[in-house]
Amino acid sequence: MGILVRLELLKTFRKWRTFIGFLAIGLIIPLVHVAFKLEGGSAVRSVTRALEGDFFLAGNLFNTYFITQLILNSLWVHVPFLISLVAGDSLAGEATAGTFRLLLIRPPSRSAILLAKYLTTLLYTASLVLLLFALSLGLGVVLFGTGDLLVPGRILTVLPEALLPGRMALAFALALAAMWCVASLAFFFSSLVENAVGPIVGTMAVLVVFLVLGSLPMDLSAQVRPYLFTSHMNVWQSAFADPLPWDTVRTAVAWLAGHAIGFYLATWYIFARKDILS
Repeated sequence: MGILVRLELLKTFRKWRTFIGFLAIGLIIPLVHVAFKLEGGSAVRSVTRALEGDFFLAGNLFNTYFITQLILNSLWVHVPFLISLVAGDSLAGEATAGTFRLLLIRPPSRSAILLAKYLTTLLYTASLVLLLFALSLGLGVVLFGTGDLLVPGRILTVLPEALLPGRMALAFALALAAMWCVASLAFFFSSLVENAVGPIVGTMAVLVVFLVLGSLPMDLSAQVRPYLFTSHMNVWQSAFADPLPWDTVRTAVAWLAGHAIGFYLATWYIFARKDILS
């Protein structure tokens, strides 16, 4: 299996579209940091303005942790799109190139080949999220320094700086779980078509539909909301709650993992019975 994964990684990173996500994050994250640097902390002031009459807020609240928390909101649309560019091409790309028959005449079984492609997709997703993590915190430390984290919400929370490295690591681990679920969905769509555009469009369409369905002020929406994986994609926000809501985290991760496994099993069922004509 290790050899198959290495071969799939080599194949994946020889495609130009694999680097679109890295280039996009490498360009967007510095631009976001520069924009925050130029605006000079108005985001924090808008949150604290109502408190200034009753509380004295000291320290550097406009820091790398605050900005990274804002950047994580890109996980709703932008990062899933970048992930689907590669995950959606994993199987559909072989069909487009007409290399499936050549690939499947080799000794490894269909199940082994599919698993290697899926693990490669997960590794690519992890590398993309890790780059987002490293750039967000790394550039933030250089430009804004560190400090306590101001967490906006119905109840304003301030987390001490000593807790934040561990909380940030937890937030990105939970964000990665959500992105693996999205990657699994795109991987599933990739098994249904012979063009990589379809999985990209299908993945983004499902995200949008589920997000809209889960936000409608209707009884039906409230009933189905817990069963939609998009309802649990914001589990990373729980990493900044005080105290940590471990029951909520475990429930969300279980739903995300269950959906990801379900998408993979559906992909395996289709791929194992697929009639490869080219």
